[in-house]
Amino acid sequence: MSIKTAYILAILGAACWGLIGLFVQNLYDFGFTPWDVVAIRSIFAAVILLLYMALFQRKDLKVNWKHIPLFIGSGIISIVFFNWCFFTVMEQANLSLAVVLLYTGPLFVTILSRVFFKELLTVRKTIAIIITLIGCAFVVGFLPSVSTVITAATFLIGLSSGFFYALYSIFAKVSSRYYGALTITGYTYFCSAIFMLTTSQFVSKLDLFISWSVLINSLALALIPTILAFLLYTKGLSYIESSRASILSTIEPVVAICVGFLVFKDVLSIWQWTGVCLVIVSIILATVSKRKEIKKTTPTHVT
Repeated sequence: MSIKTAYILAILGAACWGLIGLFVQNLYDFGFTPWDVVAIRSIFAAVILLLYMALFQRKDLKVNWKHIPLFIGSGIISIVFFNWCFFTVMEQANLSLAVVLLYTGPLFVTILSRVFFKELLTVRKTIAIIITLIGCAFVVGFLPSVSTVITAATFLIGLSSGFFYALYSIFAKVSSRYYGALTITGYTYFCSAIFMLTTSQFVSKLDLFISWSVLINSLALALIPTILAFLLYTKGLSYIESSRASILSTIEPVVAICVGFLVFKDVLSIWQWTGVCLVIVSIILATVSKRKEIKKTTPTHVT
């Protein structure tokens, strides 16, 4: 796979994440809590992925037990805890602040990638991260006027959401040395689903799934902004640096804003459009290399 294709896959995956609002809001209307929605997302995705692999890709079900901690890391430590931190900030402050703090993720990924993978911390990456943070702040309406007052605890929880969000790129990057995107995504959500079954009220609300609307929205949530998104992003991540992939993922809030504009008829301010442009600029900075050609060795998947 070429580097260009890997970039496109990572961007498309992140764009699919931005469609999540189309299905989540409908589930909220049926009385599900944010934690319940995380459970629905994880459980439906795990069932679909594992069933598909059992029927059509049995070889992808085979994993080395010593690699299970990697899937626990991406499924529970990353996905579950970043969702908890994200929803907590939303509850204690507002969505705008939650999104801005969540997208400190690329900064954490860049630092962690430097420590674990020896990826270079270039001036281009640093500028891209700064532009990303400013752009996201404009997109969600946190800038230019900061009117939200938060406690130190809320701020730290918000930063934690970015940190746990960043850990997916780290765990998945290591997993990609041994497995393909399907195996990584399947077992990531399997671990997440097991955890959510024990901590949410999913089982007590099974009667709600009799409704076709609930069932369809649950399936769509699992298929589009979850399975498809993570498969594309993880596949692209296998061929590019974690730090660059994390910057590309910031297209998600831009897509979410565009969905609100096109589908829900939201009115966007000039500052939000400015933020959209800044995020696009940061993605261009992250993907364009000074080198004329980047040679990348195709990762070996051991199953």
